[in-house]
Amino acid sequence: MEITFIGATRTVTGSCHLVDTPAGKILVDCGVYQGGEELEEKNHEPFPFNPRDVRYVLLTHAHNDHVGRLPLLYQRGFEGLTFCTPPTAALARVVLLDSAHLQAMEVEWQNRKRQRAGLPPLKPLYSSDDVLACLPKISPVFYHQPLELGPGVQVVFHDAGHILGSAGIELRISPAAPAAFKGGTQGPSGPSGDQETTAAEKEAPAPYIIYFTGDLGQRDQPIVRDPEILPRADVLVLESTYGGRLHEGKGERLAELARIVNETVRQGGNVVIPAFALERTQEVVYELNLLSEQGSIPRVPIYVDSPMAVSATDIFRHFPEDFDQETKDLLAKGDDPFDFPGLHYTRTAEESKALNQVRGAVIISASGMADAGRIKHHLKHNLWRPESAVVIVGYQAEGTLGRRLLDGARKVSIFGEEISVHARIYSLQSYSAHADQGDLLAFVEAMPQRPRQVFLVHGEEKGMQALAGEIQRRLGLPVALPRFGEKFRVGPAAARTAPASETAGPALEEETVKGRLEDLEREYSRLVRVLKLLTAKPGGAGVPWDRLRQLSQEIGRLSGLLEQMAARGEDNLKETAS
Repeated sequence: MEITFIGATRTVTGSCHLVDTPAGKILVDCGVYQGGEELEEKNHEPFPFNPRDVRYVLLTHAHNDHVGRLPLLYQRGFEGLTFCTPPTAALARVVLLDSAHLQAMEVEWQNRKRQRAGLPPLKPLYSSDDVLACLPKISPVFYHQPLELGPGVQVVFHDAGHILGSAGIELRISPAAPAAFKGGTQGPSGPSGDQETTAAEKEAPAPYIIYFTGDLGQRDQPIVRDPEILPRADVLVLESTYGGRLHEGKGERLAELARIVNETVRQGGNVVIPAFALERTQEVVYELNLLSEQGSIPRVPIYVDSPMAVSATDIFRHFPEDFDQETKDLLAKGDDPFDFPGLHYTRTAEESKALNQVRGAVIISASGMADAGRIKHHLKHNLWRPESAVVIVGYQAEGTLGRRLLDGARKVSIFGEEISVHARIYSLQSYSAHADQGDLLAFVEAMPQRPRQVFLVHGEEKGMQALAGEIQRRLGLPVALPRFGEKFRVGPAAARTAPASETAGPALEEETVKGRLEDLEREYSRLVRVLKLLTAKPGGAGVPWDRLRQLSQEIGRLSGLLEQMAARGEDNLKETAS
């Protein structure tokens, strides 16, 4: 078997992984790239595989960077079924139709400019008709219900605790699975969870398991349940969005949000919150209601200005069985966290424009990275006002407007107009639906039988390197950071997990050694900087010389070890060559 990594490789968006199994080629996620212009151009490139060769698509959840190119995949020849949980199927409809609508509006605006410049018109990735054509091919599967994809290959969805319906995907490959599927139109054999297990099956060797976490959620978050821990996996494909960071605690987050709202409303400003329409909007609304009921903030007007968020909230109400116990208890008492005094949902453009005149309110709008949708209008009308505040509550990809604000930009361009940034910019990253480094490590540590190989995806390289180092140091597991297009052989027959071809990239052992040498180089650079700071003190004032001599001896000893290692490696190389 092979895994080819063709999305979210050393970047956070564009999730897409191709698995060549005995049941045929299976695609895990098919998302869009989000961020700067150069990154988003990748969405228009041909898929690095033939869509007709793919037998099934498995979706981890309904965020656009995991589902956003699914209509394009069908448009370009994919004819199979797409499987996901029931909430994901319902939310994907809303997300994809909204995506097609935004693309049409954006392309129409760009084409007016291009026409004036004498340039040829652009086309959106896909249309609403393309979305409607692919929706009937999306087939819901319940959590923990094994689905046969072909002889010897099963998929099971597990709750990932990221957003409503999010799932980790467990691919089970039987050691007795037949040779790779060669084509045909036969569908999956259906659920097998209720079938009786025979004595022969009980004695059969354990299946080989590849587990894709998708986006993994934080523990103890409102609305959604905690991520499930998988008993075992042979290969773990792990997200790493916050691989190098720790979120603040929930109590700190609530206190900071209350302080921001109180201070901003007192000054007559608005609190503007760019929030993803799925989960993040509902979570922020949930906690604003909690703060209001506790008396921590006044009953200020709260506007959810996102048609997609309104539709998504309606869908949330249809799946209360997937809520965590705290939210179920609230609903049982008749306390609806998505409908309370002072909360307003706006759908029409006219209702949205009217918010330009409000003062002393909370405005929650999409997109979460502030790069599209109605949030840009609200930022245009509030960023220049020192009495207003912008609260960043989710991950901001490089190149997005949200990332520029987070990085301290003093001027930004919105709809071709330069806007000065005088509003206060806050970051409450623990509202992110993603697990932080501590949660990611705890997820792997909690597995009773840990994986033989870990692949890190869905992260920026700095955070991925930090997480890889911690996994190697604390758990001793081999970790790889695949590059775009890299193929790796996996499976019980493989002597070790390795690239499928010489062009695929360095072997995993080489990748690990390279990473550790880079760590060593960084430590050396840090040591040089520290020494420069010490020697810069006049007359060595305050330098503990005894401690410095002791460290000098230790460094000398380590230097000798490094020389011995290098010499042994060179001698081995010479022996091999001779």
